[in-house]
Amino acid sequence: MKHGVDVHVGKRIRHRRWMIGMTQQQLADKVGIKFQQIQKYETGMNRVSASRLWDIARAVDVPVSFFFEGLHEGEMAQEVEGDILADKEALQLVRAYYAMPAAQRRQIFELARVLSDAA
Repeated sequence: MKHGVDVHVGKRIRHRRWMIGMTQQQLADKVGIKFQQIQKYETGMNRVSASRLWDIARAVDVPVSFFFEGLHEGEMAQEVEGDILADKEALQLVRAYYAMPAAQRRQIFELARVLSDAA
């Protein structure tokens, strides 16, 4: 049975990987394991050891604590309500947004704010 903490950590691994546009294969290569193991980590099927989590954090350029952000006692096995990063389309949009030059990002941000106020 999956443990809520393992599921949460796995989701955070997947989200970070998506945010930086990295494939499971690329992450696996950086960490020195097979991509199937990354799949198992991301779904929470396999527990990530401390040393492996350290390696993954270095590969995706975040502190180890990143994988535990948003984790609260008593909510470990629950979905985070309103977690827009759970939507692959939203992640693709965020990735595209941050790939733009800063001036264009600001214009897109202002456009989105105006459109959301009009809705």
